[in-house]
Amino acid sequence: MSGLDAFVGEREISSPDEMDALGRAFGAALHAGDLVVLTGALGAGKTTLTRGIAAALDVRGRVQSPTFVIARTHPALGEGPALVHVDAYRLGTDGELDDLDIDFAHSIVVAEWAAPFAAAVADTWWEVEIDRGWSGTGLDTACGTAGPHAADMEDAAPRRVRVSRRNAADSR
Repeated sequence: MSGLDAFVGEREISSPDEMDALGRAFGAALHAGDLVVLTGALGAGKTTLTRGIAAALDVRGRVQSPTFVIARTHPALGEGPALVHVDAYRLGTDGELDDLDIDFAHSIVVAEWAAPFAAAVADTWWEVEIDRGWSGTGLDTACGTAGPHAADMEDAAPRRVRVSRRNAADSR
């Protein structure tokens, strides 16, 4: 396992550009065999982070949410590893993630919504949790903020990003 040790902990990300920059920094630190599990609400920035990772890895293809195809492989344009971007939201079991026949050993795999399944395919992985609309941003989710500007306010809210190293032995 390599990669994101320097990023372990929590940070605030204030904009999509900052999320992209964080992804680029992650991508520069990742190596073949690394699994990154992304958790966060819809619109939290998971795909933006993955686009930054892809830019750093110099892979082919436009990175977009793989919701409907479940997994999309982006081959490296140079000598580096491929990026496999997975959306495990519609998977029902860890066996279904394994059935995708992903080359985990020779790729960098970024898997959205895969936290319940990671231990079935890897001994260790990185978990990146992204929270949106927190910390005094003006959003009052407990009281049900509504109105025409609520979505804009939430999208402009900073994200809290927590990076941790996980392993299969601890998740059982």
